[in-house]
Amino acid sequence: MEYKYDAKAHYATSHEWARAEGGLIVVGISDYAQDLLSDLVFVDLPEVGATAKAGKAIAVAESVKAAEDVYSPVSGEVVEINEDLIDTPELLNSDPYGAWLFKVAPSDSSEMEALMDASAYETYVKEQQEAH
Repeated sequence: MEYKYDAKAHYATSHEWARAEGGLIVVGISDYAQDLLSDLVFVDLPEVGATAKAGKAIAVAESVKAAEDVYSPVSGEVVEINEDLIDTPELLNSDPYGAWLFKVAPSDSSEMEALMDASAYETYVKEQQEAH
């Protein structure tokens, strides 16, 4: 299967993406992640004001198949959540790079450098698919 990638985003091995926008880091799940989960039915988002830690679970995406933790790719304070997902979590299926989960005011902007660019992530996804 061919997946979409956002050239402006950086990716974690846990399949979240992070995109710098106006001093904030916007976080979502990749096209590959939403495809693995299939039909999303519920998203448990962090509270505004919560502290995100890079590599730590901060949200849950629940589908008809499974509930999976969503890990924050960067550390900082959650300053906004995508409230549209509360009523329509399936937006993550139809537009994984438009339907972000939350925005973080980063405490360490160098953490973005530890993430993969779109090309490296695409290679990583292909390796994951071949392994299964």
